[in-house]
Amino acid sequence: MQIKLIAIGKTDNKSIISLIEEYSKRLNFYIKFDFEVIPDLKNTKSLSEILQKEKEGELILKNIIPSDDVILLDERGKSHSSIDFSEFLQKKMNAGLKQLIFVIGGPYGFSDQVYARSNGKLSISKMTFSHQMIRPFFIEQLYRGFTILRNEPYHHE
Repeated sequence: MQIKLIAIGKTDNKSIISLIEEYSKRLNFYIKFDFEVIPDLKNTKSLSEILQKEKEGELILKNIIPSDDVILLDERGKSHSSIDFSEFLQKKMNAGLKQLIFVIGGPYGFSDQVYARSNGKLSISKMTFSHQMIRPFFIEQLYRGFTILRNEPYHHE
C-alpha cells in the first residue's frame, strides 16, 4: 500500500516545512509516502465560499483515481487514539488497498463532490488548527502509527 497526503495551499514557513520533511523521511522507512500540495486558488476574494470549495474540490478530485481509498481530515470525522489509528492503518493495509489518500481541505473545508467521493472522515482533534499546522501533526501521527505497529519504542503508553 502507498499513502498520499493531499493539501490545499503551500506553506512558506521553514519550521513547518522542516517538520514535514523530517517526518516524511521517517515515514518512508515503513511505507511509500507522498505529500502533494495543490496550489492556492488565485483571486479568491471574488469567490463565494461555496464556489471556492467547488474549485478546490475539482483540483482535489483530479488527483484521485477510482481505486483510491480517500479519507478526509474533517472536524466532523471519527476520532482515534494513536493506538486506534495504528489499527485503522493496519486494517487498510490488510484490505489490500493500492493507495490510501488523506486530504486536508482549504480554509472552508470540502465541496459536496469531494464528500461524495470520500470513503470516510477522520478528525485529528476537536480543536481547530491552521491548515499549515495540521500537516506536520498528521504526518507525525502516521509515523507514530507505524512505530506502534512495529512495537518500536517511539510511542509510550
